[in-house]
Amino acid sequence: MKRYLVLALAFVMAASFAVVSAQSAEQVYRTVYSGEVTTLNYLVTSSTNEFGFAANFIDGLIEYDSLGMIKPSLATSWTVSDDGLVYTFKIREGVYWYDYRGNPVAEVVAQDWVDAMKYVLTPENASATANIAYNVIKNARAYYNGEITDFDQVGVKALDKYTLQYTLERPVPYFLSMLDYSVFFPANGEFLAQHGSRFGTDNTRLLYNGAYILTTFEHQNRRVLVKNQNYWDRDNVHIEQLIFTYNADAATIGPTLYMDGLISAVAIPSTLIDEWMADPRLRDMVRPNRPSFYSYFYCLNFDPRFDSAYDPDNWRIAVNNLNFRKSLFHGLNRLAAMVTSEPFFPENRLNNTITPAGFVDVNGVDYTQLGELAKFANTESFNPQLALEYKEKAMAELAGQVTFPVKVVMPYNTGSSEWEQRVQVVEQQMERLLGTDYIDIIPLPHPPTGFLDGTRRAGNYAFLECNWGPDYADPETFTDPFSRTGTYIFPHNTTEVDENGRNKFEVYEEMVNAAKAELVDMQRRYELFAAAEAYLIENAWVVPYGLGGGGYVSSLLNPFEAPYAPFGVSSQRFKGQRILDKPMNSEEYYEALAEWEAARRAAAEQ
Repeated sequence: MKRYLVLALAFVMAASFAVVSAQSAEQVYRTVYSGEVTTLNYLVTSSTNEFGFAANFIDGLIEYDSLGMIKPSLATSWTVSDDGLVYTFKIREGVYWYDYRGNPVAEVVAQDWVDAMKYVLTPENASATANIAYNVIKNARAYYNGEITDFDQVGVKALDKYTLQYTLERPVPYFLSMLDYSVFFPANGEFLAQHGSRFGTDNTRLLYNGAYILTTFEHQNRRVLVKNQNYWDRDNVHIEQLIFTYNADAATIGPTLYMDGLISAVAIPSTLIDEWMADPRLRDMVRPNRPSFYSYFYCLNFDPRFDSAYDPDNWRIAVNNLNFRKSLFHGLNRLAAMVTSEPFFPENRLNNTITPAGFVDVNGVDYTQLGELAKFANTESFNPQLALEYKEKAMAELAGQVTFPVKVVMPYNTGSSEWEQRVQVVEQQMERLLGTDYIDIIPLPHPPTGFLDGTRRAGNYAFLECNWGPDYADPETFTDPFSRTGTYIFPHNTTEVDENGRNKFEVYEEMVNAAKAELVDMQRRYELFAAAEAYLIENAWVVPYGLGGGGYVSSLLNPFEAPYAPFGVSSQRFKGQRILDKPMNSEEYYEALAEWEAARRAAAEQ
């Protein structure tokens, strides 16, 4: 995950704290990073690092305010038909596209959303987020699959220069929240056609309509975003420059650079937090970094494509055995692993489900407390006795089929010292519990740049710490990683069948599809999704682990000033934030948090 960028961007919410102290500070944000983006093309990427980066130079139809309420962005207003199928947006007039030098190129018009969506739905462009759009827009899937060839039949149209209309396949109660995701961002059609496959390959092959312009993009060297002085909402953009400098050791060198005044924020590694807390001067610079709705979980890969030296065929047989998977599920001491990120209150970061508690509720009941899912939400998965019982069952069932110990390839990102430490903790803890006669966990280092392409997406792992952030306000979003087209556990490759002889993935898929089809009764919809998630966890295809964010940070940013949203990209924008002249401490943080929570409750009641 985008370690340094997340630190600077995650959980940006609003309050009035430290506005005065910010006025004297230089409004330039500086940080270091170790994981380079692989594309600037926000229409095709599924990387949080990349579309979160793009969110600072591209605006969409809506955005979230500092209290988490939807507000107009490039759409000034909208209406919804009585049947919930047709959304009509009025586009803000007088907004322009600019090149990387800040020169105006063309006005932003309704057709830009149509042209961008056509690009997304053209398979040759290989958009990794096309499914988000074609799952809801009328005829979009048919166009993507080549069943129809006339894009005019797809439910996105420019009714006139400043009127955009989406027609949906079915009512989607959360559709507005989806518009905060980059797949629904606009692009100038003429510019797209001009640059073709080179669109977004560097900062010169992009146009900008947002708060910042990417004036400098030097691969593994430096990125500079400069405030767009012609931005339509420029009075709410206070930071003049965002300067990102590449450093392969960003995670470890960050604290030193921060203390030298060279960067604006730093995550305090678990290896240093005791030292900072023991020093009165340093302690007054530290505040909590609030957990996010990013869900972390360990994936078990059903389509292993790692090096033959690690015997992927052996793993393939083992992973298709339920008792083997459950031995790992109950054998992972999640609390011990979490200490590497949160040494003081690690239990506060643990998450027992894929969908985090508090994400959505129905009729006052949290989603995670529905049906069978509640059993997992309320139970600690780590159980040494059960783990050993499942080990014995697995060894008996797999005797003669599998060579023990099973090699368990476990990649990690070398850009994160905490991740490297965590892999070592997991290796030692699980091998000690389950025995080296049973498993041989093999930590494999991978560089930050291209990490996901080289590991998870390539099937180059057996057991891997993964994460997923919600794209819209519905539990459906947390099913996306585990679909046929997902690149997480490749579940459609399982050979395991249930007691009725049915392939288990097909059973899961039917459960998810039934939930997706329920569009009227939200109570029933959520119950069906909860049942599917419980089935996923019950079969130990994943091990729920924890929440993103959290830990401790020292930062010259006020975490309550910028947009807040548990999904989409708004919360990764620097818009609305100011550089403070001193970091917020924990006491000030909790005071501001209380003020923000009260303001948010009041806003939600309006």
